[in-house]
Amino acid sequence: MHMQHRTLCLAIALGLPSLAAAQSAPTDLDEVVVTGTRTAVTVDESLAPVEVIGREEIERSQAHSLPDLLRGRAGISLSNQGGAGKLTTLFLRGAESDHVLVLVDGVRVGSATSGLTAFQDLPLALIERIEIVRGPRSSLYGSEAIGGVIQIFTRRDREGLRARASATLGSHGRAEGSAGFGGGLGRGWFGVDAAYQNVEGFDACEVATPSPFSGGCFIFLPEPDADGYRNRSLSLRGGVDAGETLQVDLHALRAEGRNVFDGDFTNLSKTVQQVLGGRATWTPSERLRLQLVAGRNTDSSDQYLTKPSPWVVPLPDGTGRIGWFQTDRDSATLQGDLTLARGQLLTLGVDWLRDHVAASTTYARAARANRAGFVQYQGRFGRHDLLASLRRDDNDQFGGHTTGSAAWGLDLADGWRVIAGYGTAFKAPTFNELYYPFFGNPALRPEEADSAELGLAWRGARGNARLSAFRTEADDLITYDAALGRAVNLERARIRGAELTFDARVSEWTVAGSLSVADSENRATGLALPRRARHGARLELDRAFGALRIGLTAVGEGARWDDVANTRRLGGYATFDLRAEYAFSEALTLQARVANAFDRDYATVAFYRQPGREWLLTLRYSPQR
Repeated sequence: MHMQHRTLCLAIALGLPSLAAAQSAPTDLDEVVVTGTRTAVTVDESLAPVEVIGREEIERSQAHSLPDLLRGRAGISLSNQGGAGKLTTLFLRGAESDHVLVLVDGVRVGSATSGLTAFQDLPLALIERIEIVRGPRSSLYGSEAIGGVIQIFTRRDREGLRARASATLGSHGRAEGSAGFGGGLGRGWFGVDAAYQNVEGFDACEVATPSPFSGGCFIFLPEPDADGYRNRSLSLRGGVDAGETLQVDLHALRAEGRNVFDGDFTNLSKTVQQVLGGRATWTPSERLRLQLVAGRNTDSSDQYLTKPSPWVVPLPDGTGRIGWFQTDRDSATLQGDLTLARGQLLTLGVDWLRDHVAASTTYARAARANRAGFVQYQGRFGRHDLLASLRRDDNDQFGGHTTGSAAWGLDLADGWRVIAGYGTAFKAPTFNELYYPFFGNPALRPEEADSAELGLAWRGARGNARLSAFRTEADDLITYDAALGRAVNLERARIRGAELTFDARVSEWTVAGSLSVADSENRATGLALPRRARHGARLELDRAFGALRIGLTAVGEGARWDDVANTRRLGGYATFDLRAEYAFSEALTLQARVANAFDRDYATVAFYRQPGREWLLTLRYSPQR
């Protein structure tokens, strides 16, 4: 482990005893979350380890992308292929990158072919809050939720009329702008937000020597040019209270990306992330609540090659494309919440999901559907909390699958709480794994996992903290068998880990952070799973001096292996971001940030550089709520 990473972990560990001596400070534990149980509970009541990132924290962090905001947080390890807009994969609690379920305003998103969510293409300017739930949630959400669930909520304005705008300039030719307005009008509400981002970028591909591919990044010839990125996005939403018991809302989000990178077969992609959805909630009494949620996610990518190549022939459509993929995911959920008695809630629901693939590549099967029913019980008995859920999925490809979970919490004296839980989860194979020509295997079985967890939480007037230890066993992991030339269910994995999260006010400083460890092992080979950092840490310090606020964000990760065979090692690293902002008024703020202030040279994927020291300057108009 590198010295910078050791220093960061030591600083966080030494800071923990100060929680006991911290001055009184408000916490976010009374904030309502919905992702962990599909019902509204506070963070303090949640038996699942959940983290909430609200709009205020997003703006204070001065993060310039969703991956930038998420990196280093408890249980999260990211791999990025060379800066802004480049492919970014997220590993939650050591699970595979396609083992995390992502929702946008309740609508399931992600590519049905690759199984990945394009985190790099979802603009922060359109996001109101993010809920991160760690641990298996297949008993509520079905496939993909082995490592956990991340739900993204777009901007909401319900009272009054409010406008906002921001403009950013920064290193590597960065230029960003956003604007929006919204509010409530009588029984209705509406909102519009738009954002633009353009980054000229840097030469992300690192030359590999020696290598049969002289340019590294698995290309034959180097391309010493800037690898830029552009994103244009728009969010629309509105709703109405149609009487005293019925509420209806609609939302739409579209993000268009243009990504330049190095490659011999493709070096330009144009992407679209689109989410259309609606929700109707009927509350006929205090004891009964019915909700219908439906939506569609479109994930598309057009691939181009902007230089002559003897290996690639463009498609005969006259556009210069060499390939394209588009997946549509239609989903709907009908859910009923029935209060049986005080502190006793029963939830019943049915889910429907349909994936459809259209591509320049021919798939043996282009669509499949999944139907499911689920039930959940939440009960409070004095100092005890109980949760149990059960779900049955019926999929066109792999048939029936049953998952379940249970959790228990006990309130102790002086704000302490002990929590234990167990859950099973599964992941349906992707269309690429099943049907991609010459490599797919239609006989694949779902990947399965079970996970146990034990936690200890503390909440006080001075702050809060939570320590969680977990163990996950995964079976039938899908891997590519070179001897057979196709994907097979071959591997078993074990992941053991622990996470510590905390926040408090110490003197005049606001302190928040996390420490994570995830020890993963391929049980068939004894080797570590690739691209996951074993250790991770994040520390945030903030202090206000009247109209001036200063801050520090430090992120560190340990070493990781880049390949399945554990032959290519990537060293650990630590970065320090310095932040400052000055409020000219309650609405107008000037922000400045120096990211990676010590110009740390590191990589999270072999052959792909990460940006060095960067500066950003933002002027933000954002009236107080």
